[in-house]
Amino acid sequence: MSLTLTSTTFAPDGEIPTRCTCEGKDIAPALAWSGAPAGTRSFALIVDDPDAPDPAAPRMVYVHWVLYNMPADAIALPEGITPGQLPVGTREGLNDWKRTGYGGPCPPIGRHRYYHKLYALDAVLPDLGTPTKAGLEAAMEGHVLEQAVLMGTYIKKGSAS
Repeated sequence: MSLTLTSTTFAPDGEIPTRCTCEGKDIAPALAWSGAPAGTRSFALIVDDPDAPDPAAPRMVYVHWVLYNMPADAIALPEGITPGQLPVGTREGLNDWKRTGYGGPCPPIGRHRYYHKLYALDAVLPDLGTPTKAGLEAAMEGHVLEQAVLMGTYIKKGSAS
């Protein structure tokens, strides 16, 4: 059994609902996982958009959420989770709005892809403070047992696809 990441908020490769975006309540989607490999000590989650700012001419990967040290027995994050509701021990990193927490899709033009990447790690990472995606990836190096990816898309209402 391999690590699998799913959501009851959106289907794989499907549209992320407006409530989870800057045009709605900007709440995190529900995420659930199963099939963690033996030896998993913690999980990390990175949500990013490789299509920024324009899918026709992407220039950067925009980071929407960074979590690490989710406990090995965690299996889900409910829709709309707040920092105070995260599993005990979970730490937050900085997104590209230079804040912690979830920041939903808010594409300036076109339909963007949002990758929710869950990593099963063989270690509980040291306190990294509030790392960027790059800082977390560097800390995870050599500790990733398995990765699962769930992709959703979003286009602002009235925007050209």
